[in-house]
Amino acid sequence: MSSCELPLKEALKEQTAEEELDSLDSYTDELAEQYAKEAGVDPRPNETISEIDERGAFIRQPNAFIQPFGDREGGLKAEANRYAIYWATGCNWSNRPVIVRDLLGLQDAIRDQRTSFTGRSNRYGHGFGNQPGHRDPITGVHFLSEFYKRANPDFKGRATTPSFVDALERKVVNNDYHRLTNYLEVQFRPFQAKNAPDLYPKRFRKEIDEFNDWLFPHINNSHYRMAFCQSPEAYGEAYEDFYESLDKLDRRLETNRFIFGDYVTDSDVRAFVTLVRWDISYFHNVGPVKKPIVDYSNIWGYLRELNTIPAFANNSNPKELALLSFGRGKKENALFRGYNERILAKVDFDALWADDGKRKSLSKTPGELFLRHPEGESYEDYASEISTTRWNSQSWQDRNPKNGTLSVDASINPIES
Repeated sequence: MSSCELPLKEALKEQTAEEELDSLDSYTDELAEQYAKEAGVDPRPNETISEIDERGAFIRQPNAFIQPFGDREGGLKAEANRYAIYWATGCNWSNRPVIVRDLLGLQDAIRDQRTSFTGRSNRYGHGFGNQPGHRDPITGVHFLSEFYKRANPDFKGRATTPSFVDALERKVVNNDYHRLTNYLEVQFRPFQAKNAPDLYPKRFRKEIDEFNDWLFPHINNSHYRMAFCQSPEAYGEAYEDFYESLDKLDRRLETNRFIFGDYVTDSDVRAFVTLVRWDISYFHNVGPVKKPIVDYSNIWGYLRELNTIPAFANNSNPKELALLSFGRGKKENALFRGYNERILAKVDFDALWADDGKRKSLSKTPGELFLRHPEGESYEDYASEISTTRWNSQSWQDRNPKNGTLSVDASINPIES
């Protein structure tokens, strides 16, 4: 048993998919209320109320636990067998660190646990409704928010995924999806597989950070800006912004195999987890679709190639995402069923997502997807302090999507210009 597992794990067996559904079906709101009272946790805040500005625009809450990993005084210490990533299948933000963890070969150093609903109404947000006893198999808690309460009893925001949790102390230490993958790439370098790819090359970190901070408001968060906003003006602004940004990304990928050229970087993980969802999931919540992702020929080919990489396909699987809501509250004799259930469930996803191999011709090294670390590189050679981001500012104005600008147009790869 690893050091981050508690004795409770011995009493919890692995469940079949059918048993997981049975656990969800047995998780009533009354049980959730009972667990919440025992744990002393509050209901999940509603972002369509607490995160809406005077214009009706959705302004996402900043991440609350942003203490960095690093060697400076006060920095969190990277250790093996201490931390676990808590994530949700449907959450694009939380798919990122598990993809990066798997790409880097950190599975033996960092555990992961998927979250699910709490009760029928999900009033208490992320929990472990599909697990035996509706408990986290690693720590025994009922709610993700228990980790937040233990870390800061005064925390009043939403407990979000991904949450990077100290499983020994049963508290969240970092929920900063803006920079969490970068900590895995840099500070956890000593625990990575011997031939792990370099997803965050030191000489290009400034350009990658700048692009990622543009990607967040214009593409990653655009679905939520459309889905959660409360006014036609805010919706139209987000809608136009998203499709203008897709046009730029498609132009960039016309001559670049990946966002920064020949090799997969941290930015490709962030783009993939959002774009893989649009045609099969996100479109349900955003209204009229101006243009489906499959009609962006460069983006569509790019996504299919990334999907051939097991870490991408296993942790943001298109078919699983398309069929995610099935089996919960399903009405056998319903007259009208959604497109995904009626049609998409019968689609051959292997054929639909098959890579034609054409994008390899854009690369000087067509047989290699990743940049590798040079022989003899030490941790000290590779390490650097990870930058901060304006998207964690407490100021709503600082987090205004209009502030997500680039020094070079997004359609241009600055490291090859």
